[in-house]
Amino acid sequence: MQCFKVITNAKTAIAVLAFISISCSNVKDEPIRTAVKNQLSVYPESTLQDLYKNFFQDYFGPGHIVSDTMSAGAYLNSELASLKQAAGAYYEPTGYNGNFYRVNLSVIQDGFISRNAYFDAFVRSVTNMQTITFEEWENEWMQIDAVINRMNLKLNNYEQEREKLFSLLEQGQYVVHHSELFSKEYDPHYRIIRQDIFREEILPLLPK
Repeated sequence: MQCFKVITNAKTAIAVLAFISISCSNVKDEPIRTAVKNQLSVYPESTLQDLYKNFFQDYFGPGHIVSDTMSAGAYLNSELASLKQAAGAYYEPTGYNGNFYRVNLSVIQDGFISRNAYFDAFVRSVTNMQTITFEEWENEWMQIDAVINRMNLKLNNYEQEREKLFSLLEQGQYVVHHSELFSKEYDPHYRIIRQDIFREEILPLLPK
């Protein structure tokens, strides 16, 4: 069921969501709630922007940052050279579908996989990738947002970030970075790798 239509105004969208979200529950609600709870249990300082990024990555993977493989490779080299130790788990699934995995640069630092094999897996993750249209993502996010809103999470800067995200979508944009709070607290260093590539080529190399 497609509960929402194209956003015409950020404030209007929020007001409409408040009215109709109760009647829009569906089978995705519980997986969305579980994904949100999982992220907040590991990253309690996450903001709505960070939750958005996680769900976004589940549908779009690394596609928006691998348009120039030479630059992407050079940036990875620079990040590895300056990185003392990548904190956090070796890997974690994105969103509630787990279409992609965030794979920590620590898998390279700790010697489980070579830089070249890691980067190759990262680049190939955009090959034959099944993505959704902007309008489909817009509707998907509005459903996710409605679930998050009902959870009453008391996230930092919640209302401001919620309006900012709807304004972004209103302008036909959808890519965001981690929030400043998240980046400062957790200093994330990872790349997005497609589920099948991760499970077949990287997971077997990692400790059980």
